Amino acid sequence: MPTPAQFLSRVKRSGPPAAALLLGPEAYERRRIREALTALYPESAMARHDLAEVSLAEVLDDARALSLFAVERLIWVANAEAALPRVRAATADPEGESESSGDATPLNHYLKDPTPGVALVFEASRFDFEGDDKRKLERVRKFYAAIAETVELRKYSSLDARREAETLVARAGFLIEEEALDLLVDALGADIARIAVEIEKLALFAGGRRVGVDDIAALVADARAGNVYALVNALARRDRARALEILDALVREGEYLPLALAFLSTQFRLALAAREAGLKSAQQIQSHFTRLGMPMWGSRADQICQTVTRFAKPQLERALRVIYKADQGLRDTRPDDRIVMEQFILELVG
Repeated sequence: MPTPAQFLSRVKRSGPPAAALLLGPEAYERRRIREALTALYPESAMARHDLAEVSLAEVLDDARALSLFAVERLIWVANAEAALPRVRAATADPEGESESSGDATPLNHYLKDPTPGVALVFEASRFDFEGDDKRKLERVRKFYAAIAETVELRKYSSLDARREAETLVARAGFLIEEEALDLLVDALGADIARIAVEIEKLALFAGGRRVGVDDIAALVADARAGNVYALVNALARRDRARALEILDALVREGEYLPLALAFLSTQFRLALAAREAGLKSAQQIQSHFTRLGMPMWGSRADQICQTVTRFAKPQLERALRVIYKADQGLRDTRPDDRIVMEQFILELVG
């Protein structure tokens, strides 16, 4: 089963297949494939169908029809899941759909003798590869089993999204601080499609200067958590005044303080693990946690290294106890969250 990159390489080398199935929710790779394919055809040679509105038989009739305007054609078919036969609620489908008689036989017959020069691309983006969607996605895969070219569009991991973001920034031709890029990836949940859009905006904003954390926090939706990372850095530097200043900004912005404490907890836990493992540099930290199945990019390893450098092992252990105490305080109904976090900062760096 080809990866998106392998599929695009085959298309470039040999042309589009008679039929392809794009399976999964990742919008970024789906857009890249669509752009690569549509670039091969004039507008008059392309057609788009939605299986939520037309039947699979109608799509195949279009594929068999000879065009007066183009020898080679691209037919893009959205909502491929809609062609699946529906099942009774009591048997398999938790959505409670009624039974239907649809099947993939017409597609199987068509692919035995596809129309020369016609490329059919089915887009099945509704279901994910994990959780409750996994079984539904396997039904889609089985229904379209006759299509040899099935491309899985899986969501990017945080590490893969970070790497792709670096590539996009380099291609856009502007500079960005490592911590700012980390914030962009984390604030958008490693959603590479949204990251790509924001990078396009940042390229227009940059104007030849380096983009920093403050720029991301100000310009990118959902990036208010940037102050959380700044708080981590201030505590790592044991800068009490700066930490309290950042806490004030978090409160004014309506940040959910238990989430900020969770970030801090992760930072100090990783730092303690790194110190106990005898890790001395960011490179060693990155390699160590990657081997343990926790992929980590360079700037994140740098942050942990700074924390290891500034806090001795007893201080890290004490920090975790203070974090636990603050966590209990945040769960209490008595004080407000700001008071708990201020006490936490004063006790940690005082």
